[in-house]
Amino acid sequence: MVIPPPAKAPRIINFLKPYVLKMHFTNKFVSAQVIHSPTATVASSANVAAAVKIGKILGERLLLKGIPAVAVHSKREQTYHGKVKAVIDSVREAGVKLL
Repeated sequence: MVIPPPAKAPRIINFLKPYVLKMHFTNKFVSAQVIHSPTATVASSANVAAAVKIGKILGERLLLKGIPAVAVHSKREQTYHGKVKAVIDSVREAGVKLL
């Protein structure tokens, strides 16, 4: 008797954190975008010179699209300080839950 292998369960990460906040900083500009992980599409983005404004704009756009929560993806050198902190705090203040 041959026993078939068990069916693969869907990747749980696709259900837990479907939207990911990614930030990019240069000396002159700040940009942030929210990416839908399963489909690899950009759900919302903003690009301005001030970090607090970018978080507020991004948070408002996410709420308009009906996205209540996002996960934060930061690079190794991006500690929770300065511009990164300003973006994350202003997204949180706009009403978006961060995972």
